[in-house]
Amino acid sequence: MTRYSGLRLLGHALSGHARWPRAWRAPDPKPSYDVVIIGGGGHGLASAYYLAKEHGITNVAVVEKGPIGLGNTGRNTTIVRSNYLFPENNHFYEWSLKLWEGLEQDLNFNVMMSQRGVLNLFHSDSQRAASARRGNSMRLNGIDAELLDREQVKAMVPLLDYDNARFPVFGGLLQRRGGTARHDAVAWGFARAADARGVDIIQHCEVTGIRREGGRVTGVETTRGFIGARKVGIAVAGNTSRVAAMAGLRLPIESHVLQAFVTEGLKPLVDMVVTFGAGHFYISQSDKGGLVFGGGLDGYNSYAQRGSLPTVEHVWAAGVAMMPCLSRLRVLRQWGGVMDMTMDGSPLICRTPVEGLYLNGGWCYGGFKATPGSGWCFAHTIANDAPHRFNAAMTIERFREGRAIDERGAGPYPWAQ
Repeated sequence: MTRYSGLRLLGHALSGHARWPRAWRAPDPKPSYDVVIIGGGGHGLASAYYLAKEHGITNVAVVEKGPIGLGNTGRNTTIVRSNYLFPENNHFYEWSLKLWEGLEQDLNFNVMMSQRGVLNLFHSDSQRAASARRGNSMRLNGIDAELLDREQVKAMVPLLDYDNARFPVFGGLLQRRGGTARHDAVAWGFARAADARGVDIIQHCEVTGIRREGGRVTGVETTRGFIGARKVGIAVAGNTSRVAAMAGLRLPIESHVLQAFVTEGLKPLVDMVVTFGAGHFYISQSDKGGLVFGGGLDGYNSYAQRGSLPTVEHVWAAGVAMMPCLSRLRVLRQWGGVMDMTMDGSPLICRTPVEGLYLNGGWCYGGFKATPGSGWCFAHTIANDAPHRFNAAMTIERFREGRAIDERGAGPYPWAQ
């Protein structure tokens, strides 16, 4: 693998960048593998990388129906944080954030990690109490959190409308180690690093079936033929329920569209991630100057990567209520990602009832920020046929057994449709 460095970048610049080698190979699928990961997004590629790096399992294939980086991995708003309430989640997301902090050095790839801080605003006394509770839970578990009053927030983000009639700003909960990363670069970095350790990344290879014999998985049917496997991992984001159905599994998951937007480029305006809890709006500024923002789900089940105009209107209304200067901006791009939403707002990283079949899904709003932690825990679960303590509670059985991890009820709100 070519090692990237400033000196190598300068050398290629002198040759017009015409001699860069391929970042990863384009192999044909072998007849069988020890592990096949379905899904070439961030989670699937991270799982393959950590299988090779941490567990020495290199006879691994990642199969992806399209090109790497053009699925849900490239359809989010790039936020990285670990400011969760319940121990089952905050331990996991904190481990993921620690992996983020060393990821560029580990992968030898610039994922544009920027720890600019994440600020969650609150707008009432009850929201202040909830933020204090969450911040205390974080600090008790060794995670940084600061409860800010109105004047402290005003000093950091002066352009907010602090006295708007709908949602006056009372203060905020700040995690300084949170921030953003470049979404598609994360997929490319993991793909390159996994390939260097012997993993086969097979693009344009859609899975059409999961073969089982005697209650055990034996491989996957694809558009490029059957691929045998001792173990199969599913990491397909919004298509989790569809792919799991190929193995006869019915999951407590709904798929919804989540839209995101980018404005025209501006001079520095927002130097951190700001979330507007009452209106469900979040915003940050990219390195190119565009404001990246989004809001809540479209309120219907869908596998389409496009959204509805009523949600566009709702998101913009919340944004302008929080920051009136946004009303003067033009939106240049809009996209929709497909979110696989569990009923309690927390993910699934676990074995399934089918022997040799493993599940990584149900990420709700937390998928991108979980990428390295998810891959690390999923690789541990596949390699050892048992979960790590960070994902031990993230099982399918919790819904049957009444052990929901109800993280602020941030699931798909099925009762509201």
